[in-house]
Amino acid sequence: MITDEQRVRAMANESLGAKRDFFSHSAEAVARAAGMIVRAMRGGGKLLICGNGGSAADAQHMAAELAFRMGRERRALPALALTTDSSLLTAISNDRSFDHVFARQLQALGNAGDAALLISTSGNSANIIEAANEARSLGITTIGLLGSGGGQVAPLVDLALIVAHRETPRIQEVHLTIEHIICQLVEDELCPTGE
Repeated sequence: MITDEQRVRAMANESLGAKRDFFSHSAEAVARAAGMIVRAMRGGGKLLICGNGGSAADAQHMAAELAFRMGRERRALPALALTTDSSLLTAISNDRSFDHVFARQLQALGNAGDAALLISTSGNSANIIEAANEARSLGITTIGLLGSGGGQVAPLVDLALIVAHRETPRIQEVHLTIEHIICQLVEDELCPTGE
């Protein structure tokens, strides 16, 4: 019989393996994603982030790391999670459709020159697909943080970061690492001396 300790080790090894697999072929793409965000912010734009469930929590976490701080005291960087306004989310969902909760906010808050990070472990979330289409029509640079094979979102974004794994927890664990690395790269580039 497998013990809990053995199960813990197996899950940890699977998580580490998923990270190794992803970064062995996608480190350059992660650096490119950070560069896209830096370009948007240097040009006066902001980062808009969205996702569902655990990915919604990731959106909020990442926005906090950028708008407050990641590793050191420095000026605030313009990042916003589109997952936090419960009145707006429920109004759009109730009166139109949950499929439009992020696209409608992009219409209200997004501008050409902004960047959007769209997070979906399946790559098939209807509201992320709508957000990708809306962002493109607005001239917003799009980065997809995706899982499995990238799903329907992958061809709709300017850059797809795809964690090729089937289990949502492992995908999310890799996503969190990617998010932290992007935040650190953006912070280091835009605030090199903590200004």
